[in-house]
Amino acid sequence: MRPAPDVIVVGAGCVGTSVAYHLAAGGAGSVILLERADAVGTGSTAAAAGGFRHQFSSEVNIRLSLASVPMILGFSEEHHLPLDVHQDGYLFLIRDEPTREAFMADVGLQRSLGVRVEVLTGEEAADLIPGLATAGVVAATFGPDDGIADPSGLTHGYATAARRAGAEIRTGVEVTALRTAGDRVVGVETADGPLDAGVVVVAAGAWAGVLAATAGVDLPIEPIPRNVAVTSAFPGVPERRALVVDTATSFYFHREGPGVLMGMGSPDERSSFETRVDEAFVVERILPRAVEVFPPLEAAGLTHTWCGLYEMTPDRHPVIGPAGDGLFIAAGFSGHGFQHAPVAGKLVAEMIIGGEARTVDVGALSIDRFGPGHLVGETRFI
Repeated sequence: MRPAPDVIVVGAGCVGTSVAYHLAAGGAGSVILLERADAVGTGSTAAAAGGFRHQFSSEVNIRLSLASVPMILGFSEEHHLPLDVHQDGYLFLIRDEPTREAFMADVGLQRSLGVRVEVLTGEEAADLIPGLATAGVVAATFGPDDGIADPSGLTHGYATAARRAGAEIRTGVEVTALRTAGDRVVGVETADGPLDAGVVVVAAGAWAGVLAATAGVDLPIEPIPRNVAVTSAFPGVPERRALVVDTATSFYFHREGPGVLMGMGSPDERSSFETRVDEAFVVERILPRAVEVFPPLEAAGLTHTWCGLYEMTPDRHPVIGPAGDGLFIAAGFSGHGFQHAPVAGKLVAEMIIGGEARTVDVGALSIDRFGPGHLVGETRFI
């Protein structure tokens, strides 16, 4: 019989592979990463738009970005692995005075923490992204240090780095439950049988709440389907890859290959694990708004669409930290998992190996905040 690993990580998306790498590289002992799919990065990570930004409304999210974005930018140099990165900024279009006032308050917070952010007029936003329809835009904010990167490249990169550091990655292994002995989590149940471990880290994204419940842990994460569409080439396609957000509707787009990638939330969205594309929503809601925000898109054709799951918590912040004896959580990133995955993995490793998070103070992201209602609050989720 093989000895039980020191740590089992459940979920091989961008967060789980980062956790496995940082644990193995940090000296946590034997680390096994379990993924139910036949390859890493095939769940929500595969559906991510790939944005990273510093323009958040909560201090802890800004601090996570300040620590994580340099890890994305320096990934190739540190690990000698390829990663496609474009630091062309995030542009938020603001269409009413109450939103402008809220954004100006956020800009003050961001700047106080060292974030570079510019306040633009509608005309200046159109100069940045020629073709934007800026009638009705009262202001815009632009973060020049924000950008996009390849979620698949980062995930597979961390998986490679984890293997190099000694971690074992097992795909095609479905974890069905957490195993407990008294009040302690002592391993996992899989379709192939039980597996013991000293510590279990749940990094299962939208499915993390379901898995945590098998150990009696209330982890309030809802799966929210989001649709994404990619276009063909068209005249007037943006030259720069800045991610543009229409704050009135949450519609966003950025250059992707010869066309653009775009998506939008819905006020009617409901919790579901369904990942079938809502074709009616794409045609009736996303495409009309796309043409209103960026008229050149009227000449584009759709090449493909897909639907992925956001892992949403009540306050739109993740849980990073212990959730009982022998159990750690790294989930609930509410659309920010890709960009915060590097530092999240580092923080979990710091907690397990050294007993506390040192890189960023994430005490506010404890699972305990949900009981007494000490929620953090983030309004800049997309």
